[in-house]
Amino acid sequence: MLIYVVQPGDTAVSIAENSGIPLEQLIYDNELRTPSALAVGQALLITGAGEAPSPLRLQASGYAYPFTQEELLGDAFPVLEEVLSFSNGFSPGGWLYPFDDSRLRALAVLSGLAVTLVLTPMTEGGTFDSGLVHTALSDLAVQERLTEQLVQKTESLGYAGIHVDWEFIEAADRDRYTAFIGRLRDALHPLGRSVSAALVPKTSDSQAGRLYEGMDYAGLGDAADTVILMTYEWGYTYGPPMAVAPLNQVRRVAEYAVSRIPREKIVLGMPNYAYDWVLPYERGATKATTIGNIDAVQIAAANQVQILYSQQAQTPWFRYSRSGITHEVWFEDVRSIKAKLLLASELGLLGVSYWNLLRSFRPNWVLLAQLLSP
Repeated sequence: MLIYVVQPGDTAVSIAENSGIPLEQLIYDNELRTPSALAVGQALLITGAGEAPSPLRLQASGYAYPFTQEELLGDAFPVLEEVLSFSNGFSPGGWLYPFDDSRLRALAVLSGLAVTLVLTPMTEGGTFDSGLVHTALSDLAVQERLTEQLVQKTESLGYAGIHVDWEFIEAADRDRYTAFIGRLRDALHPLGRSVSAALVPKTSDSQAGRLYEGMDYAGLGDAADTVILMTYEWGYTYGPPMAVAPLNQVRRVAEYAVSRIPREKIVLGMPNYAYDWVLPYERGATKATTIGNIDAVQIAAANQVQILYSQQAQTPWFRYSRSGITHEVWFEDVRSIKAKLLLASELGLLGVSYWNLLRSFRPNWVLLAQLLSP
């Protein structure tokens, strides 16, 4: 396996010939939608070339919506062990809303994957309401009602466990949240099911901010069977242009996590999306467009601009102009993904989990298959 960076004058044909692999394989593995149009600086995965990599001892999972296209699931499922079904919301009284993921569960079972139900503070209308978190954590009866329903649903539909993805937990609710995770774990363990929790990307116990203060890494590490670090969204929709998951920042979070939580419980979050910003950036006015990683490469190729690579962030990016307006794009490729996989392996983490499977990214799955193969 090799990662080749496209040089001026390269074509898919010349790269395939020089690498000694079939052109069709190069096109398929790298999801080259228009093989005649490559971008200088584009990273291509060359499978079957070079030395076989030493396998990484990592598990892989991914979040999926019930409506995720079957073709996209087909690319990802062969290298995953678990799919997290996103997501079941609840009412202020603690009643679960109807959530039909039967199609997703059936496809996962056919592929031999475990399915975990994701619990979020989602309203009946499908929007997130962080106020629901405080409501639930302030009322033990609501928590007990939620727990009872989750146990019943897990047992009746065959979920492997429950994943709790609650954010913006108030500082006053910090210990209540940890206790809720522990009680949910105690209720599910007799059934042989597990509980995991999503953790916002903290770097210290005393980190200030509404997003961070209510989340106790050490406590949640004790209460949950596993945790998923949400190591993405440094670059985000309303923020300035930058990498979504810069490796230097991801490392800071992961190193803090292993100082508070047993490393064999920790899963590193992986982004499967990109952002396209309009320049100049103006706080409060500029809004980035979410795109796929494959889409980003196609934009660079179509506009004949070079893809650059930040050594600090270990992330590709580029700028292009359309209709006189300059854009800046940060995305993931096989180089940036490999760097994160190697970090997870270096720190001895349990595995990685992708947010999410809604966009195509076949080179990632091919890379994962190569690096996790025994």
